[in-house]
Amino acid sequence: MLVKFEIYSDSGFWCGRGIGVDIFTEGRTLDELMDHIREAVELHFEEELARGESIRILTISECEVDPRVRASSC
Repeated sequence: MLVKFEIYSDSGFWCGRGIGVDIFTEGRTLDELMDHIREAVELHFEEELARGESIRILTISECEVDPRVRASSC
């Protein structure tokens, strides 16, 4: 099973919102958010995990690239 999360920053917190599942969590850092996402998925899918199902988490985030940044070649 694959569970997808949208990751975004809001008011000083990192937020994770499930796509297609009713899960929302947040953290002060990205590492804390990832820990919270894993915990929330484990709780939400307790029965599936108890049956031995494997659950993978895919996170999708948006980032902004400064238009003044230039790529360099090696």
